[in-house]
Amino acid sequence: MKATRLLLTLSALLFSVAAHAEPIQWVTVGDPGNTADTAPAGYGAVATSFQIMKYEFTNQQYTDFLNSVAATDTYSLYDARMGSIARGGITRSGSSGSYTYAVRSNMGDKPVNFVSWFDAARVSNWLMNGGTSTSSTETGAYTLVGGQTSGTAPARNSGATFYIPTEDQWYKAAYYKGGSTNAGYWDYATQSDTAPTAVTSGTTGIGSAGSTGNFANYNRGADWNGQDGNVTTVGTNGGASAYGAFDMSGNVSEWNDLTGAAGSSRGLRGGSWNLSAFNVSSSDRFSVAPSTESNDGGFRLTTVAVPEPSTWVMGAVGLACATWGGFRRRKQA
Repeated sequence: MKATRLLLTLSALLFSVAAHAEPIQWVTVGDPGNTADTAPAGYGAVATSFQIMKYEFTNQQYTDFLNSVAATDTYSLYDARMGSIARGGITRSGSSGSYTYAVRSNMGDKPVNFVSWFDAARVSNWLMNGGTSTSSTETGAYTLVGGQTSGTAPARNSGATFYIPTEDQWYKAAYYKGGSTNAGYWDYATQSDTAPTAVTSGTTGIGSAGSTGNFANYNRGADWNGQDGNVTTVGTNGGASAYGAFDMSGNVSEWNDLTGAAGSSRGLRGGSWNLSAFNVSSSDRFSVAPSTESNDGGFRLTTVAVPEPSTWVMGAVGLACATWGGFRRRKQA
């Protein structure tokens, strides 16, 4: 009965979000109770199954979020560099109270950047509360008191259904080989122990690798839009992790919640378009203040694993969407 109620609740939320924004695609990370990695030691063990975004959160998805909740932008969800710097992907028009947002040319399918941990937490709350213009961004997965945009990041609330992954969840989705509870780990999220080849890019920022092979967007290889290295279209930069998640090595470094406890810092994993092969490997990790916003930092979210028939729910959401219309080194631009 509880599983049925959860299924119906998540189905309703997913339908609501699908009707108002570019849909989110999820992959399931199974093999619950898996062992942690040994080199580097201590990461990746997760007791339960969960789902994680197949792709990094994009500029189009973030624009949909901004247009839903940020006409006034009380919580500084928009960073002006998104519109003023070539690697940013979103413009803002109008005045406070009637702000509107639009993706920049060729940037809708690129990962959003210049977003803090607090921005990602508010997206999580928005989704958990239905993903509409009346959905709260301040409670739900995280309780953000007094319009908080800096300082100590709160712990995730019990019962959260959309949230920022813990470091163990992120690590497992990226590097675990899958198939059993002691399958082992890859060094890179392209299912390889060999450093991926750095992708190049076409004139519109589509990665040269497509969706297969040991490639990643790093080391400033993707030159386009007049930039020495840049973000590239999600899912076009080489092969997925064993669970089907793309760009977990390279493109943008992604926020994680460390252990999930409240704290003055939050983690980043996966490396980015401007970092080295070491930075996109499982060995590299770093943490920064949760208010940090940079041109090479973004996020993807996690949700609870939907009980069967989850494939029916996601298929129905896809049909609804089709019907609707188809920092070790943090360099600022």
